[in-house]
Amino acid sequence: MTATSPLDPIIHAPARLRLVAALSALADGDRLSFTSLQKLLDMTGGNLSTHLRRLEDAGYVQVTKSHVGRTPATNVALTRAGRLAFEDYTAALRALLGSAATEGGTA
Repeated sequence: MTATSPLDPIIHAPARLRLVAALSALADGDRLSFTSLQKLLDMTGGNLSTHLRRLEDAGYVQVTKSHVGRTPATNVALTRAGRLAFEDYTAALRALLGSAATEGGTA
């Protein structure tokens, strides 16, 4: 985050914001399956994978791949760093919106 842009650009992309918001609703340590997340967010598998990779590279999500019997299973969880980044993001957004309201930001 910078002084001119207090909003984390990794989270700020609309699809990633929805993704992090959905995962932040889970209790610490809980996971969602890739398929459940895909249905919840109404995203294609490729689009979800791309955004998850960006969040994973930033350390915001943990993607765990395993097998249930012979079927591959992918689960996604928000990391502690991801949870803190989302809390910072929402605080910065509230501050930004609050300052716009106090400046009489009507058009």
